[in-house]
Amino acid sequence: MSQSPATPGSRSTEGGEEKAKRHTISILVEDKFGAFNRIAGMFAAKGYNIDSLSVGPTEDEGVSRMTIVTRGDDQIIEQITKQLNKLIDIIKVVDLTFESFVERELVLVKVGTTTETRPEIMQIAEIFRAKVVDISPRTLTLEATGSQQKVDAIIKMLKPFAIKEIARTGRVALKREFQGEV
Repeated sequence: MSQSPATPGSRSTEGGEEKAKRHTISILVEDKFGAFNRIAGMFAAKGYNIDSLSVGPTEDEGVSRMTIVTRGDDQIIEQITKQLNKLIDIIKVVDLTFESFVERELVLVKVGTTTETRPEIMQIAEIFRAKVVDISPRTLTLEATGSQQKVDAIIKMLKPFAIKEIARTGRVALKREFQGEV
């Protein structure tokens, strides 16, 4: 019996292919020209996929935080972490996957609406604690934040109403500091 070769992010096992685990990697990087390109280029050169990527300034001027979601087994993620740490401008790399962390995504969804469907769309928005951020006679634009699962769920609930456009951020995440009981 022949097995297909392992691809990046998977590992061959006796029972077949091991499913790649999704990892959330937080990177502190000096905010310098070309830093983003070097990081994205490392992923491309090694054949690793980026599921989502968010970049923004931190509390320290001149330092940005990148949150990258990627897939891979332990060996692949260890390789990614080592390669990232070798890049210039990298201050710190942390795989948050096995830590307790807070994560959020943001989505803007423009949905086609009529006078008949508007109340139902508004009810879905209320259930998901989404905000109406734009309105026209034929569309509503909603803003929702939450976990990936929550964002996926509101999109799924709005699909029957003819989604016109979606703009979605990648995941942003921070490690939890407090681990005890309140």
